[in-house]
Amino acid sequence: MSVEVTINSKKPAAASLLAAEFLKNSGKDVKVVFGDGNSLSVEGSMKLTSDAMICRYLCRKFDGTGLLGTTILERTEVDHWLTIAADSLTCASDFQASLQYLDQVLQSVTYLVGHSFTVADFAIWACLHTTPQWHNLMARGKAPCNVSRYYGFLSAQEIFKTVATKIPKVAVNVTDSVKTQKSTIKKEEGKFVDLPGAKMGEVVVRFPPEASGYLHVGHAKAALLNEYYQQMFNGVLIMRFDDTNPAKENAEFEKVILEDVAMLGIKYDRYSHTSDHFDALLDLCEKMIKSQNAFVDNTEAEQMKKEREERVNSSNRDNSIEKNLKLWQEMKAGTATGKTCCVRAKINMNSDNGCMRDPTIFRCKTEEHVKTGTKYKAYPTYDFACPIVDSIEGVTHALRTTEYHDRDEQYYWILDALDLRKPHIYEYSRLNLQNTVLSKRKLTWFVDQGLVDGWDDPRFPTVRGVLRRGMTVEGLKQFIVSQGSSRSVVMMEWDKIWAVNKKVIDPVVPRYTALQKDEVVVVRVKGVKEDKKMAPKHPKNSSIGEKVTWLSPTVYIDGADAEHLKTGELVTFINWGNMKITGINRENDKIVSVDAEANLENTDYKKTQKLTWLAVTEQGPFVPTVCVQFDNIISKGVLAKDEDFKSYVNKDSKAEQEMLGDPCLRELQKGDIIQLQRRGFYICDQPYQSTSCHSGRESPCVLFYIPDGHQKDMPTSGSKHKPDTAQKQTGSKDATSKQQGSAKQKSKGKEDKVVEEAPVSKKEQADISNLDAKICSQGDKIRTLKESKAPKDQIKEEVTILLSLKAEYKSATGKDWKPESAASAPKQSNPSRK
Repeated sequence: MSVEVTINSKKPAAASLLAAEFLKNSGKDVKVVFGDGNSLSVEGSMKLTSDAMICRYLCRKFDGTGLLGTTILERTEVDHWLTIAADSLTCASDFQASLQYLDQVLQSVTYLVGHSFTVADFAIWACLHTTPQWHNLMARGKAPCNVSRYYGFLSAQEIFKTVATKIPKVAVNVTDSVKTQKSTIKKEEGKFVDLPGAKMGEVVVRFPPEASGYLHVGHAKAALLNEYYQQMFNGVLIMRFDDTNPAKENAEFEKVILEDVAMLGIKYDRYSHTSDHFDALLDLCEKMIKSQNAFVDNTEAEQMKKEREERVNSSNRDNSIEKNLKLWQEMKAGTATGKTCCVRAKINMNSDNGCMRDPTIFRCKTEEHVKTGTKYKAYPTYDFACPIVDSIEGVTHALRTTEYHDRDEQYYWILDALDLRKPHIYEYSRLNLQNTVLSKRKLTWFVDQGLVDGWDDPRFPTVRGVLRRGMTVEGLKQFIVSQGSSRSVVMMEWDKIWAVNKKVIDPVVPRYTALQKDEVVVVRVKGVKEDKKMAPKHPKNSSIGEKVTWLSPTVYIDGADAEHLKTGELVTFINWGNMKITGINRENDKIVSVDAEANLENTDYKKTQKLTWLAVTEQGPFVPTVCVQFDNIISKGVLAKDEDFKSYVNKDSKAEQEMLGDPCLRELQKGDIIQLQRRGFYICDQPYQSTSCHSGRESPCVLFYIPDGHQKDMPTSGSKHKPDTAQKQTGSKDATSKQQGSAKQKSKGKEDKVVEEAPVSKKEQADISNLDAKICSQGDKIRTLKESKAPKDQIKEEVTILLSLKAEYKSATGKDWKPESAASAPKQSNPSRK
């Protein structure tokens, strides 16, 4: 029996409209009409008019959709969100508090309940979409980041797009200045192409890694893009291991890959191996031999490579079917003769596309397979197995990086030859990162040489490495979403990823204090006694809670801060109050202590110098802390194709600093992210232990510095002061380094730095101009190659050289290269100091 829902055309029940449209798209007999009010007639007499009641009725009428949740707990959660949508989120006075609560909940989830749409999402989106307060926050760039990401994700889905066109636009009251600001706000979500032929509920995508190493951020992009489209179309994601090469497969790698996928929060719907289809692949290969679409070749490997390059047919190409089948049996048995053979598809040796020149589709290998043991001796290549298994497993859209472009023609040729269903292929650009190698072979070399601590080393681009360094799953997801599914190949800087991560962690991580152990200065404060007070963990987010702050007549401050104090000056001790400096005591021109007196009744903090500090008290002893900073393990931004990465290994890429830590650091657990005030963000890699099981002594709290997207080094002493004019003129290295807070720049293994900008010499200016000329020349060369339709590998190699030159230009000038930019190159310090 049909259910008819009437929706008010002027003030629509948007959540009910979403539920009705969702059910219609799922094949349910639901009719939507627009009228003067929101209503749904039940049993011929009673009418439901509440948005939440209409939603509940529709979902219960057509049970099995999961819109109300699939378990008792999920149903309870859905009811909770329906209540919030109908109450506090629609109340102007409660809106901000409700929005903050929603932002917290959405920190680590995509949907409010479970792993797919529920009416909870419909109700909250409808509330936001029809509330002027929300649109005002969006227009001013003040919307909470997690709610903004969630709203944007939902708004990009087809069903929400459809409903949005049927809802009157909200009138947003913004001033001209806000409108101007809005026009400059960058859109956080990149362009996502609608998949060709995609239908809601019918899309099937797959993530097919090879179990031969740990996942890195490039794999993460592939996995997250597939998940994005799975969620966009309410489809299916297959987790499939490509285990076609027994020599590379490893059960341990398969285990850690599954763990990495779980770390990324990816929920797949089906799990498979290419080896599940080995029997079918053997039969299909034999079918191709019998139809003369393939032949068995025993040509030596180097000779075969030479013939393919020279477009020369193999002497075995015209073998009889009988001879091919005989050799095929030898391959399947793994005999001495079989091991010299491979099966090649018979396509076109004269093709301009090298992938179409009779590629290998099966080879003989006698190694034991991790899953099938010694059952098989002949194994398919990835290029042969991939299209067939995609077709067999019902994949509708195969997402592949642009480096596979030349193989697409081969992909479809194999399916046509075997008369199998063809999935759509969609290409996207792989993630290329500066100062990084992503090759499993190269990463394995670092591990084997002991240059890193393992596959989860924070300097590694592996999923485990970047998460251990402080990247959040949400930050990584937002970065991938911001890139979209573009085909444009770019060389990405790590700073861009870390900048996105900062937006995720900054609003929610607690603030603490730590001082560099060997540079603290004692401050004796008159008029106070040992005590404690509560202070907010986050100055702008009360929901993070409070911390105990110890007070004492004796406190420590940073030596770099002490250098800037003046007798009689009023300064602010953060989370305590104002103090008047009454004396500065020196020995041999070095400050050894400072005298101060409390002036807490003065609450004017606008023009005072702000100091981080720690109280000396037995009640709140310092936590021994080690702050660790990392640099790139590859010193060159972009490596050319013929350059050996081993020549650019940075063997001084890790440094440690002993710190005196806030007593509250005792509470940290492994993986907790915090901000050390005026130093930056850190992740706890090793919690503090009062006694170590190895030595019987206390074990320090180990914190890893999290990059925040700024290219300048984070001051290690915490001081934000800049050199004054006199110091600029004298160039005093010691004074400058103290003020800059980098007197001990051990983290980079470099000498103290003078931060002020120096004029570029004539030689440096000439070098920059020379670089500009090289970039222009290289650009012309690439355009000429493209116009002459040169081989893609050749063009790709020249593009790599161009990117390397641009990276060198940026290193020298601090700016991205632009046409005719050399003449206006910035006047700054020698690039070696950067």
